[in-house]
Amino acid sequence: MESIRQKQVGELIRRYFGMILTEAGTNIYGRGKLVTVTDVKMTPDLLVAKIYISVYGTEDKPEVIMQMEEAHTLLRQALAAKIGKQMRRMPDLEFFLDDTIDEMYRVEALLNRVNEEDKKKH
Repeated sequence: MESIRQKQVGELIRRYFGMILTEAGTNIYGRGKLVTVTDVKMTPDLLVAKIYISVYGTEDKPEVIMQMEEAHTLLRQALAAKIGKQMRRMPDLEFFLDDTIDEMYRVEALLNRVNEEDKKKH
């Protein structure tokens, strides 16, 4: 169960990290890709931020995560510049691919296909 402080810090990081991706994202993973921060989970000691990323506009989504991991230091410094005064210690960043929306579209497509097959039978 997340504490109130964990949720507050997670939301703060989510908001500012999204701004950083808007400003510097094209330098990291290129143009034509829409990358959004869907969630940030903090460890109880607030030293690790698990950042969940949703990627659109490319089929090679893990590649975007790898490029962000390569630019880890740059991203962490940019985040520290924005929220450094609000945090005692800057958390380490871990990136994870959030594919819940992709999964939702896949399930919706399957349900639509089942409905079409039902209509054909009747």
